[in-house]
Amino acid sequence: MNDVIHATLLNLQTSAGASAGESLDPWKLIADASFVVKLVMIVLALMAVGSWFIMGAKAVRLAQARGRSRRFLDAFWSKTEGESWTTERIEALYASVKSYEGSPIAAVFRAGYVELARVMSGPSANAGDVDNVDRALDRAATSEMTAIETMLPFLATTGSTAPFIGLFGTVWGIMNAFMNISQQASASLDVVAPGIAEALIATAIGLAAAIPAVMAYNFFIRRIQVLESEVHAFERDFLNIVRRHFLRG
Repeated sequence: MNDVIHATLLNLQTSAGASAGESLDPWKLIADASFVVKLVMIVLALMAVGSWFIMGAKAVRLAQARGRSRRFLDAFWSKTEGESWTTERIEALYASVKSYEGSPIAAVFRAGYVELARVMSGPSANAGDVDNVDRALDRAATSEMTAIETMLPFLATTGSTAPFIGLFGTVWGIMNAFMNISQQASASLDVVAPGIAEALIATAIGLAAAIPAVMAYNFFIRRIQVLESEVHAFERDFLNIVRRHFLRG
């Protein structure tokens, strides 16, 4: 009986020593993974690459929108003491609006000016036409903010689904690992470890794709909310100027 126990312990030590001597290479595990696990990893890698591209594009776009909007607001509100709004002044602003391309506030001003010019060129411009200018401003603001929010849902989708896709790959990999155990009739580390490690790589890739996507999505949403509040504040200010100086009735 003692001989049997000794032989069993010797086999376990030999198996553990062989497993310890052979390190598990992640790249080799990925290359040797099953088709389903490889497909999961490819999908997650594509989602991660797409997320990073969107993060870079949105960071540049929001920085551009914020910087040029501030420049436009400085130009819009700059005036000497006692100077009032005149047709010449607002026309000069409209003529320079192309230099603020990328600013949602400048785009809203352009839409409001075009509608104001159309109303004032009519035979009977009056205070009731302010509603037309208001609608033009609202349409432009909605269009600009929708364009800025484009592709952000992909970050939200990546953040919410990537961990589950990775988990699916892990479950599939562990299932294959147990099938290999049953086929080889052995539960030694050199049989179990590669399959488990391969399966866990899928979860790791899923988390690596999801965590930056969630953080970036929350950051961009906050920046967009601030920008949207500035756009709406400009709408109200522009309408007040139109009421007081151009469509008094």
